[in-house]
Amino acid sequence: MDFIKSTLKVKSIERLQGEADASQLRRALTGVDVVLIGTGEIIGAGIFVITGTAAANHAGPAIVLSFVISGIICACAGLCYSEMAAVVPVSGSAYTFTYATVGELIAWMIGWDLMLEYLMGAAAVAVGWSGYLVKFLHECGVTADENWVKAPWDFTDEEGFKSTGTYINLPAVAIAVAVTTILCLGIRQSAVVNHIAVSIKITVILIFLFATFSYINPANWTPFIPEPHNGKDYGVKGVLRASTMTFFAYIGFDAVATCAQEVKNPARDMPIGILGSLGLCTVLYILVSLNLTGIAPYESLNSASPLADAVANLGMAWLRILISLGAVAGLTSVVLVSLLAQPRIFSAMAHDGLLPAAFARIHPRFKTPILPTLVSGIFCAIAAGLLPINVLGDLTSAGTLFAFFLVSVSVTVLRFTRPDLPRPFRVPLGPFVIPGLGAASALGLIVTTGWATVLRLLVWMALGLVVYFSYGMHHSVLRTGKTPDLGIGLDEKGAGVDEKRVVESA
Repeated sequence: MDFIKSTLKVKSIERLQGEADASQLRRALTGVDVVLIGTGEIIGAGIFVITGTAAANHAGPAIVLSFVISGIICACAGLCYSEMAAVVPVSGSAYTFTYATVGELIAWMIGWDLMLEYLMGAAAVAVGWSGYLVKFLHECGVTADENWVKAPWDFTDEEGFKSTGTYINLPAVAIAVAVTTILCLGIRQSAVVNHIAVSIKITVILIFLFATFSYINPANWTPFIPEPHNGKDYGVKGVLRASTMTFFAYIGFDAVATCAQEVKNPARDMPIGILGSLGLCTVLYILVSLNLTGIAPYESLNSASPLADAVANLGMAWLRILISLGAVAGLTSVVLVSLLAQPRIFSAMAHDGLLPAAFARIHPRFKTPILPTLVSGIFCAIAAGLLPINVLGDLTSAGTLFAFFLVSVSVTVLRFTRPDLPRPFRVPLGPFVIPGLGAASALGLIVTTGWATVLRLLVWMALGLVVYFSYGMHHSVLRTGKTPDLGIGLDEKGAGVDEKRVVESA
């Protein structure tokens, strides 16, 4: 019994807040930065791919309703993230929130689980980036050798893994390496690159909306909710099924919470960043869905590049090239934000002794967690180069939903265990309605991902438990009282640099 209690021991909010105040990470991000980081992570494969496939196979023009439904579900999770990020403004996101509410073992599990969301998510988007780059180069008259732009393995539920005969997805590896290099140079530089990428893709989306508006044929919206036909579930069931797909178009807003220690005023800017990015992306998704299903029959949109193909059918070759370019920029920012988030979770876990102390040390010049950034980038590059996008995407989805579930539960738990805490932002309608809806919907969507994905999630979590009981439990600061050696870094000449001097020099 004592053993179980020790693994469920929580970390005090005051201790977390003290660590945030003493952090070496530079507080350089504003509310606008946070909104754009969230937007950079959300707008990617969702708006450029899922919009078309979900409309063609499930919802028809009612894909608009699917985005509204999934947006509401994400807003529930977003409100929970906002309250927790305002109360606990420490890097680590769901990991930190659960550590403060339901205990160390669950916190370790969610930290381990988040690797699926961020590392596998970044790898999946890198593969998508490779595909759009190849398409863009083809539009410019350059044909890439398939052996170097496709993963050597494919996967289907019926046949499992099988060889494709190709070598490696080299462009996917290249974008992972390039983004990792940028992230090592500093949060300010990373934010600038993200701003540029977000600006490009939003500009391209707005151009698409204005350029295609006059081509909309209202007859394409009739019937708005098609009846089931051709063996496909349209109707209300199809709209709900499409909501499950479009939900994943919102994945990424939670990455904002991992940057809490680098935000100038987290109590104000974190809710603005999370809810602002969600609101902006929901509006863009609805507008793009309306335009897309208005300019082309919904059944013709089942392709990997529905926006580009739809405008090509209108004879707008220039816009097809521009959309491909926007997709490349858009997916770049998604990779960047995913690989921005993961090292900060590694760092938070190392501060707690659950990972080696080297993962928490901050580079004295760049003020970034160099080692976890490099480790994240290497694993992302390997996965992106070798694995198919469907496997990477399924793992990302399962990891994200599990995180949403635990954060929603954490809000309710913390309301009762620490009612005295100041809450600059509170989830409306009390501690049960919105957190309960968020938790229930996350669990429901996990089930719909299929048995193969659930099995992979269980295997991954079992491996995480082995790591925890063999290393993390024995080095936990909360359990042992021993503080990890985080005070020594290296200056440019290799000499020791103590933590106090690094903070003062910032």
